[in-house]
Amino acid sequence: MPGYVIGNFFVYSIINAFTPGPGNILALNTVTNYGWKKGAPLFCGIFSGYYVVQLICGVFVFGVSTLLPRGLGVMKYVGAGYILWLAVHIAFGRPDGEDREGSASFWKGFVLQFVNVKIYLFGITALTGYITNYSTSLPVLIFFELVIATIGTIAASAWIGVGLAIRRVYMRYYRVINILLGAALLECVYGILK
Repeated sequence: MPGYVIGNFFVYSIINAFTPGPGNILALNTVTNYGWKKGAPLFCGIFSGYYVVQLICGVFVFGVSTLLPRGLGVMKYVGAGYILWLAVHIAFGRPDGEDREGSASFWKGFVLQFVNVKIYLFGITALTGYITNYSTSLPVLIFFELVIATIGTIAASAWIGVGLAIRRVYMRYYRVINILLGAALLECVYGILK
């Protein structure tokens, strides 16, 4: 595989991973609301879900491509619905509340990744656009999907870091920030359904 192809793969992966998406926005919102310690289970769920979804993408690209269009069609609407729910939840959420403990759960972050159409499309596009012209071997596809998941985890961690850095500002202006984050998620829904 030529070096420029690997370079393009990394550029595409980094740009895609660091752009706002449901996982990154939820990570940012969670750390600003609950802090690192209480948000850690959700972050672990986001990271774990990312790896599992990318492994699924590798298997799809390898051999189950006939099921892919139908599966993504369903995931598109399920994902849009879940992201819409998150947008409303974030936009109208408060930093203090009775649901503080329950909302930063591992399963919330993990399930988000399964309905996050962005990362399915990200993983599949990266493989089919850059890798499959040179190799369709399952170990190679899985390796590159794990690279994608690692880049995605680094990106989500960066969003968590930003959230930690702005936490004081957030506590003061949470309403405006939550509405902006909710609007960003609505744009994600629009992008999915467009």
